[in-house]
Amino acid sequence: MTTKTPSPKGNGKFLGRPTKYDPSICDTIIELGRQGKSKVQMVAATDIPLATFKRWCDEHPEFRASMDHAMSLAQSYWEELGANHMTEVPGGPRLNTGLWSRSMAARFPHDYSERAKVEVTGKDGGAIEVDHVHDFSKALLDDLLGTRQSNAKS
Repeated sequence: MTTKTPSPKGNGKFLGRPTKYDPSICDTIIELGRQGKSKVQMVAATDIPLATFKRWCDEHPEFRASMDHAMSLAQSYWEELGANHMTEVPGGPRLNTGLWSRSMAARFPHDYSERAKVEVTGKDGGAIEVDHVHDFSKALLDDLLGTRQSNAKS
C-alpha cells in the first residue's frame, strides 16, 4: 500500500514520493521482537532507514503500537534467556552473568541501568567555598624549566 501527501493547493496533485509504509510490516516487526532483536536489527532486517522507522512511529499509530509490543517481546526474550541460564547446570549452557547484566542495561536502560546520584554541598548544605586556588601546573612547569636550565649549564 502506498499513499502520497495531497497537495495543499487541492489540485489533485501529490507532493513527494509515495511512502513505502505497508501495515503488514507490523507483523514482521513483532516477529523480530519475539526473536529478541533490537530496533537497529529490525531496521537492518527490513532494510528501512532508522529515520523512516521513527517517522512511521509518529505518523502511524499501529506501527508505533507494533514497535512498543516488539520491544516488550525482545526484553522478554532476553529476560527469559537470563532466567533459563543464570544457574549453571552440569553439562548445560553457561551464561556470563556480568556480560548479561551489561547487555540488559544497554538494551533496556530504563529497567536495568544502575542509577546513582551524588550531590556535593558545602557547610550546612550551602555552596562549596574555595579559599585558595593553587596552580600546581605553573609550579611544576617552573621546577621543570629550572631543572632543564641547570642541566644545560652543566
